Amino acid sequence: MQRSAMNAMTEPSLDTDPLRDASLYFNRELSQLDFNFRVLAQAQDPQVPLLERLKYLCISCTNLDEFFEIRAGTLRHAQDLGLAPGPDGLAPQTVLARIHDRAAELVKAQYECWNDVLRPALQDNGVRVLGRNSWNARQTRWLRAYFRDEIMPVLSPLGLDPAHPFPKILNKSLNIVVVLKGKDAFGRAGNLAIVRAPRSLPRIIQMPENVSGGQHDFVFLSSVLSAFVDELFPGMEVKGAYQFRVTRNSELLVDEEEVDNIALALRDELVGRGYLRAVRLEIAEQCPKPIVRTLLENFDLPENAVYRINGPVNLNRVIQVYDLVQRPELKFPPYQQRVAPGVETIFDTVADGDMLLHHPFDSFAPVLELIRQAAEDPNVLAIKQTLYRAGKDSPIVEQLIQAARNGKDVTVVVELRARFDEEANLGLADRLQEAGVQVVYGVVGYKTHAKMLLIVRREGRKLKRYVHLGTGNYHSGTARAYTDFGLITADPDIGNDVHLIFQQLSGLAPSLKLKCLLQSPFTLHAGVLKRIDRETKHARAGKPARIVAKMNALNEPQVIRALYQASQAGVQIDLIVRGACTLRPGVEGVSDNIRVRSIVGRFLEHHRVYWFANDGAPDLFCSSADWLERNLLRRVETGFPILDSDLRGRVYEEALANYLADNLNSWELQNDGGYARIAPADGAMPHSAQATLLAKLCG
Repeated sequence: MQRSAMNAMTEPSLDTDPLRDASLYFNRELSQLDFNFRVLAQAQDPQVPLLERLKYLCISCTNLDEFFEIRAGTLRHAQDLGLAPGPDGLAPQTVLARIHDRAAELVKAQYECWNDVLRPALQDNGVRVLGRNSWNARQTRWLRAYFRDEIMPVLSPLGLDPAHPFPKILNKSLNIVVVLKGKDAFGRAGNLAIVRAPRSLPRIIQMPENVSGGQHDFVFLSSVLSAFVDELFPGMEVKGAYQFRVTRNSELLVDEEEVDNIALALRDELVGRGYLRAVRLEIAEQCPKPIVRTLLENFDLPENAVYRINGPVNLNRVIQVYDLVQRPELKFPPYQQRVAPGVETIFDTVADGDMLLHHPFDSFAPVLELIRQAAEDPNVLAIKQTLYRAGKDSPIVEQLIQAARNGKDVTVVVELRARFDEEANLGLADRLQEAGVQVVYGVVGYKTHAKMLLIVRREGRKLKRYVHLGTGNYHSGTARAYTDFGLITADPDIGNDVHLIFQQLSGLAPSLKLKCLLQSPFTLHAGVLKRIDRETKHARAGKPARIVAKMNALNEPQVIRALYQASQAGVQIDLIVRGACTLRPGVEGVSDNIRVRSIVGRFLEHHRVYWFANDGAPDLFCSSADWLERNLLRRVETGFPILDSDLRGRVYEEALANYLADNLNSWELQNDGGYARIAPADGAMPHSAQATLLAKLCG
């Protein structure tokens, strides 16, 4: 990417700029890893309903899985290639060593939370997850019969010998390594065997009430396998059975400039994704060292990639208990999403004024209804939309297909490289194309992460554009779980900007001059820097200057240096960053005017909002982009202004001021990289940003 002229002119030389000092930057991977301690804190919080605490525990485990699959996998690749350190100055091998130490702390805390806190508390509330040592005779008989009838027929144990080398082990699959003594029917001496649990088997088994004595009694599949594995090796003695799980790098690397068809290339890559390079081994705590060494050798892993587990290696699978146990008193109370007025005649409603949706407090229904009405309206000529994650059985996809069948010109930009949704998006693209939708895969080398919907409608003798822009995906499920903003507008300038971006994505259009929107990889980065610099100049001129921004992550070095310069000039800066943040606050003379907080609550914080005081004429953008290098420089993203002053005030109050006042679910980033939980000051009223929005918007 070329830098803008402004950046090139104002950027000091590498040797003389003190704001490039590595001590001013945290490591992104370690910062991202620490986010999971804040998630785990929700599981440890007795004020949170019990089954929700279980859910938070599982989320922290799933997050850790993905961290190893992507971040640790990428680091090992960087280590192999000998890539230079980032702004923090840490070499990949140093980061990997620190990841092991920190991840080991997290794993220890997760299993202590499960074994010592949540499991006993669940049992006290009539929800039992029974270990082998607690099964009575009747339960054992039932489980043995279940093993013989439901599990054993689909197992294929593999004894390890010269004719049976170590098998391929699928990413994150449950496996048992068995130590055997004696000889089999062919006279072969037993040593080690591997039992792989097919993914068709349920990882959590619910026992019948008339057998277990309780309505909500469960057993891990791993416990059943370990207890009855001897039945797979008749005539031999099982000396030990130890569960293990290997995590593999799951980042698909497709050289888009070297392939003729990215869809075909991705299909080929997906076939082998589950067997890419190993990055982590989880194994039962009591497994003997020689077996651990054997496994490490087979997976080509170093010693610091093994994690000994006091419990099931796939602890995140206990999330099934949350869905199976219908106990409302152990979950967050239900809420009714607000439905915006005028949904029945949405074109007329939006023609009269912009519609702002704040999910999940506001229903996603207006977006679905907008597409449905567009698909059916004879005056609608064209629909264009980006899809990054749409979800299974998406109603939006069905309406787009219906629109094409109704003769509309429908164009959909499907981002095939949406991580872990690649296979679903390939299938989605096939369905759309079969229905006559024009499917575009975006721009080579740049993920299309922008959330845009454009509808062209004939009204009298003129064509009018209606637009939806969002900070989150077109996914009905996440719209109930993530905080996001959506704007539906008929503003002609915004409509024209969105039209031009779609033209650029589907064709080979030159660079654009947009009137309202900021767009990565062209103007969003420069636009953010320009507005930070403007606040800096205001502060130096003695004017009030302030920046408030909310996002998921922050690591772009130029933006961080601009924020440091603004802080040095006296700009008051509040950043609400959910996950990784590589900016170091509180450094005297550098960042002592910057505060960074993270909010972890009932909903996943996902909206991105940038607010600049602008000497009394505030500038506010909602965006699909975090302030990350990839989002600002290597993706197609949008930042869209909220032009209506009342709606702009709503966004500021609901997503910024409200969150800065949170003293129940808020954590402040410290100068040393740790996070301190914020508590109500003496005499202060407790304030939860999300609970406030639930009460205000959902009644």
